[in-house]
Amino acid sequence: MLIGEYKHQLDEKNRIRIPAKLKSGLGSNYIAMKGTNGCIFVFSQEEMQNMLDAKLRDLPLGDLKAQKSIRALFSSGYEVEEDAQGRFVLPIYLKEFANITKNVVSVGVGNRVEIWSEEAWNAYNGDVSFDDIMGDLIKYGI
Repeated sequence: MLIGEYKHQLDEKNRIRIPAKLKSGLGSNYIAMKGTNGCIFVFSQEEMQNMLDAKLRDLPLGDLKAQKSIRALFSSGYEVEEDAQGRFVLPIYLKEFANITKNVVSVGVGNRVEIWSEEAWNAYNGDVSFDDIMGDLIKYGI
C-alpha cells in the first residue's frame, strides 16, 4: 500500500525522483499520466493492467463517450524511464498539466502515487478539517 506525503523538487532539467518509500510499492515499471484535480497519477504497470485491462476490453467500440475517455486517459500516459540515479524527465505536457515549476509533493494514495505542485497541493487541502474528511468516508463504508 502506498502511503505518505513527501516534499521535493524538480531539477533544472525537469527531472524528478519518486521517493524511495513510494517507489518500492511501484516496482521497476510504472506509468505517469494526467490525474484528477490537476495532479499526475503514477501507477505500477501491474496495477494499471489489473485495474483497467479487463474492464476496458468490455467497453463497446460504438460507445463514443467511453472511447473518448479511454483515449484521453491513455494518450496522457508516459512509461517512465529512470536514469542511473533513479530520476526521470517529467514530460512537458505533464509538467504543464500539473502546473509544476519547482516544488513538488508526492503522495501515496493506496494503489497509486500522486504528484502535485506544492501550491496546488496546499490549495487542495486548504482549511478543510481532517475530522470532516474522515466523516465523509462513512458513506463509502470505511
